[in-house]
Amino acid sequence: MIIPGWTAAAALIVDWVIGDPKRLPHPVSGMGRLIAFGTRHLNHGSNRARRWKGVLLAAFVPGFVWCVSALLLYAAWVLHPAASMAAGVLMTASTIACRGLKEAAYAVMTPLAKGDLPAARGALSMIVGRDTAQLSESEIVRGTVETVAENTVDGVTAPLFYAFIGGPPLAMAYRAVNTLDSMVGYRSEPYAAFGWASARLDDVVNWLPARLTLLLMTGAALIMNPKQAGQGFRWAWQDAGKHPSPNSGWSEAFIAGFLGVKLGGTNYYHGVVSRRAEMGPGAKVLERTHIISAVRMLYGASLLGAAAGVTLFVLIGGM
Repeated sequence: MIIPGWTAAAALIVDWVIGDPKRLPHPVSGMGRLIAFGTRHLNHGSNRARRWKGVLLAAFVPGFVWCVSALLLYAAWVLHPAASMAAGVLMTASTIACRGLKEAAYAVMTPLAKGDLPAARGALSMIVGRDTAQLSESEIVRGTVETVAENTVDGVTAPLFYAFIGGPPLAMAYRAVNTLDSMVGYRSEPYAAFGWASARLDDVVNWLPARLTLLLMTGAALIMNPKQAGQGFRWAWQDAGKHPSPNSGWSEAFIAGFLGVKLGGTNYYHGVVSRRAEMGPGAKVLERTHIISAVRMLYGASLLGAAAGVTLFVLIGGM
């Protein structure tokens, strides 16, 4: 029997300890192949036709992933209930990227500490789409902090949320939605029409987790630095709407306010300038220690999220 509360909490611990084993196939790679197959066969025709076929893909992929996940759990349960529990924990852990985000952030910070800007730029280029070849140290830090802040929701708190309310199959379906958005949810061609449904679905499923993450970050901030917690919350409330995403701005604006820095601004993508609204007070210059603070906030929010989920299950008798 899968118990969502314990399963989600155990999955977070597994992710903290081992992350994603490099030698094992990751479920997201399978989702990616399915999405790529659907894109090759559906993304053609008029804009109207492509939009409707994009709706079909956005409905089919998460539904298919949910069904496969549920069947695998049932098959494991037939073997032994303990096998089902283990499968559920591992399945849920594969949707969480807490350790992966930390490692990616520290891969940027480590060469910065040694004064090796080229290596830090190279490490940053692995986790952002912007041009990094000419970035200064503060801009490298900005890109890293923004990545950790934005991905706190879709990489950690949102999959935990769906694991708590619907078990491993729903967490896997959420990851499928997130993968769809990352692969086809663009406003530019050839995905503007085809990826519309995937992008909107991602906005919908992240709406509540993003706002709950603001509360979790505020709680973590009260533990880390109580004086800055209120400032983070105020800046999030003031600046979140400036972000082009209806959800990512909450965590990013909170981090900006909590750290007393300014995030957003000018980026370049393949040499083309892209200006994003700035968030945060900008009272402090971005330094590599801010990467550590962002990672600590990531872990603090995830820990509080897991604790809150387990507590709610205890209170409502869901254990």
